[in-house]
Amino acid sequence: MTPAFDQAHRLLKQLPGLGHRSAERVALHLLVEKPTRLAPLLDALRAAAEALRGCPECGNLCEGERCSICADARRDGSVVCVVEQVPDLLAIERSGAYSGRYHVLHGRLSPIRGVGPDDLHIEPLERKFAAGEVRELILALPNDIEGEATCHYLTQTFAEGRPHIAVSRIGFGLPSGGALTFADPATLRSALDGRRGFGR
Repeated sequence: MTPAFDQAHRLLKQLPGLGHRSAERVALHLLVEKPTRLAPLLDALRAAAEALRGCPECGNLCEGERCSICADARRDGSVVCVVEQVPDLLAIERSGAYSGRYHVLHGRLSPIRGVGPDDLHIEPLERKFAAGEVRELILALPNDIEGEATCHYLTQTFAEGRPHIAVSRIGFGLPSGGALTFADPATLRSALDGRRGFGR
């Protein structure tokens, strides 16, 4: 291909979820097959980049002073669900099972990669606890070593010595409709550890 196409392909390939073939398909689609879609896409990305920022209260995306969740008076501000990234927040919101507030860390602790507490978005959460607004902390972080380390840090920082603060961790296990045969050992272990009574 041409140098210009190769450059576009190389940059698209750096986006999450796009490998060599998928980035090539997107580039060909926008530059050759449907070039009329390119300008509106570029305009939308440019407008979003100028308008969007992080919510100062929770770290979610917003265009105003606060995000729509923090601005919603119907949400329970005493319950805070901590997630790693904005897509995690969106996934929980899509479930429709949660009506509290969120806090987005924008990362997790990883000594190997040099990520410490100062590298995470924690200060607004500290302010909420200092103001006595929080009564329950829900940890919705990945079920791996870095997620565990982050959960321990948050628990020690915000709940230790505060018996009125309830701390919980989301359950991990088999997806709805999933078969045991295809589950990995870590998922099965989490499913067994998180088992609960079955009414008769």
